[in-house]
Amino acid sequence: MAKVLLALTLGAVATVSHGQVWPLPESVSSGDTNITVYPSTAFFVYDPRYGEAGALLKEAFTRYFDLTFPHGTLEDKGASMKYMSIAVESYDESHPQLETDESYSLSIDEYGNGLISAATVYGVMRGMETFSQLVVFDYDTRTYQISGAPLVIQDSPRFAHRGLMIDTARHFLPLASIRSIIDSLPYAKLNVLHWHMVDTQSFPFESTTYPKLWEGAYSKHERYLQSDITSIVDYAHARGVRVVVEFDVPGHAASWCVGYPEVCPSDPDCTQPLNVANNATFDLIESILGECTGKQASTTDAPSGLFPDAMIHLGGDEVDTSCWTADEDISAWLADQGMTEDEGYAYFVGRASDIAVSQGRRPIQWSEVYDHFGTDLNKGTIVHVWKSVTNVTEVVANGYDTLVNVGYVDQSWYLDNLDVAWAAVYSKDPCEGVPDDLCPLVLGGHGEMWGETVDASDLEQTVWPRMAAIAERLWSPKDTTDADAALPRIEAFRCLLNSRGIAAAPVNNENARDAPPSPASCFEQRRALRF
Repeated sequence: MAKVLLALTLGAVATVSHGQVWPLPESVSSGDTNITVYPSTAFFVYDPRYGEAGALLKEAFTRYFDLTFPHGTLEDKGASMKYMSIAVESYDESHPQLETDESYSLSIDEYGNGLISAATVYGVMRGMETFSQLVVFDYDTRTYQISGAPLVIQDSPRFAHRGLMIDTARHFLPLASIRSIIDSLPYAKLNVLHWHMVDTQSFPFESTTYPKLWEGAYSKHERYLQSDITSIVDYAHARGVRVVVEFDVPGHAASWCVGYPEVCPSDPDCTQPLNVANNATFDLIESILGECTGKQASTTDAPSGLFPDAMIHLGGDEVDTSCWTADEDISAWLADQGMTEDEGYAYFVGRASDIAVSQGRRPIQWSEVYDHFGTDLNKGTIVHVWKSVTNVTEVVANGYDTLVNVGYVDQSWYLDNLDVAWAAVYSKDPCEGVPDDLCPLVLGGHGEMWGETVDASDLEQTVWPRMAAIAERLWSPKDTTDADAALPRIEAFRCLLNSRGIAAAPVNNENARDAPPSPASCFEQRRALRF
């Protein structure tokens, strides 16, 4: 008879397979039988009577075989588990969206019969990730083991949108680095890559309709072809990761002026915000977004284009309109329209939002847009809250969906704050202060990896393992809050990341990406470091 080890009471921690599952599942029951697993050449199997597994799922079977059994196929020493059955309601492999069901159940009986069942192929992938963390290699017997059978896990995410932002404008990130960071996201059941594509410093994106835009790139060697972008989006898709691109307008856009100076104020020393008075600015934005969206004319059409996700990020933050008033033509246009500078800002972000909506996308805009314009915003806008002065409860009470990464300085989900420890990151709840009935309007959140001091040399160890703390708060139940209880699991998860080739730094560094201070086991770094 199975004994329940986890009933999801406050602070409860699963103890199956040494309690190493990250993020913590919704519920776990287990027994006391050890199962020996033999990695047969066709370990993950599905019943073809219910449909044909597509290329993505078959690729996931291969990928998770390699992740679960890193020492390869060894001698069968009387193993009781030789395959894992897969049951999925839909084999649809369309690009995942916000509403995609990622729930799954995983069971292994005392005889080694295993089953992962899910509504979608992406739920199956999340279940295979959990299974891969349950399997432990025994070096003494040279066998793979699972403890705690009979085992039943029921799991689903608390928030549908769980992301990491990368910034390829402050430092260019090679394709190999982006692929590696995408590889790491499903390990923590993250499902969004927010790609802050361009900014003041550089414009690496290839536009086929405005080909001089990428003259604003750092160099000819630090650019993304559209075929490169498609390859990244497809790579993420295969792992159940959505890619949401950001073009931050009207501020953070001086690099646009290199190729097309007419879309900027005329003073070469005062080039942003983008020129609100020139229709050429909005023609360019419409064309760029059209390349990203496939120029879908209706929200009922299936999203396509370079970025098939139903969301697109339009920025809107940190807009200083003083360059508009310093420009005679822009200042005169504002006066002719009877607009103040702030009203010009509202006009700009509203027009950019309307373009996105007309192309079948939900616009995401940073919280300054809401702070300035409140309920005048299109109700379809997703407010991305990053400033502590923005009242999240007020935003959702006014009917707006939100994404949250705000925290007090010492809790920040901005990963460039290197002195914020993982436990402080872990202490931030996305619905903190939000009434339970309004929490569903909080879609989730992001860890934000701003790139001023991050490039391919230090990206992964700055992101990980603190991103794991964010991932658990976004996936696991609300009651999963005890950092002391989570410490052994996040330490083990950091070692798992290392074993999979992800350069995660020690968990308890004073400064996030510092190297280990002395010789020690990966599993014992806390003994050498301050907690």
